[in-house]
Amino acid sequence: MLIENVPGFRPVGEAASGVEALAAIDQLAPDLVLLDVRMPEMDGIETARRIRSAPRAPVVVLMSSDGCDELDSCGAAAFVPKERLKGAVLRELWERHGA
Repeated sequence: MLIENVPGFRPVGEAASGVEALAAIDQLAPDLVLLDVRMPEMDGIETARRIRSAPRAPVVVLMSSDGCDELDSCGAAAFVPKERLKGAVLRELWERHGA
């Protein structure tokens, strides 16, 4: 819902787990991926590592209600607490890391 409300952004897929996210990314080739740190099967940190090692990897933003100590080691562009993730923050991250 957040992405739908940011002008110029369009959601292209959704996944319930890290494994599903990797499959969707291979199929859909998004420019930006929002990952929850806590996901079933494979957490967001490991999913981010795998995404970032791929050719033409999208910008990865991790989000969580908790903190994230492994941002540097997983290759994500940013970590944003869920309560701070708003359209303006997403736009700023995209302009800084993806555009």
